[in-house]
Amino acid sequence: MALVVLLLVVAPLVELYVIIQVAHVIGGWQTIALLVVESMVGAWLLKRQGLSVLARIGDAVDHGRMPGKELVDGLLIIVAGALMLAPGFIGDVVGYLLLLPPTRALVRAPLMKRFAKGGWVGQAFSSSGGGAGARFVGSFRADAYDVTGHEATGRPDDPVGRPPLAP
Repeated sequence: MALVVLLLVVAPLVELYVIIQVAHVIGGWQTIALLVVESMVGAWLLKRQGLSVLARIGDAVDHGRMPGKELVDGLLIIVAGALMLAPGFIGDVVGYLLLLPPTRALVRAPLMKRFAKGGWVGQAFSSSGGGAGARFVGSFRADAYDVTGHEATGRPDDPVGRPPLAP
């Protein structure tokens, strides 16, 4: 909960403070211009790195191996893009650091260890009758899959397994 408050309340206030301080030093219009140029360079770098990671994912799949490192890189690039979406210097600097392959590798290594250890547990969804009744019913890890269910009682001539027609 404290992390959510930190991200949603404190971080924007700190960003605003830094923007105001930079505006006092270099001027308001120059600060806005710097934020715009920074965003354009970030978008170009984001596109370039994103396409590179997509190509590496494709190569890994073509060679028959799981693209684990590449997928974590893709996640970090998405996080960098989200950080750079909001105007501000601190988020942009962190985003730039995540877009650079050497610094991204420093962040990727502990994430890969955490994923390999199974440290994060996700939740499985179940629907009770309809889409509006979806709820969490259990958890899974990357190496454990819930494959339980009920046997379908479909029509014998229906390959999809729809329920029998009412008489």
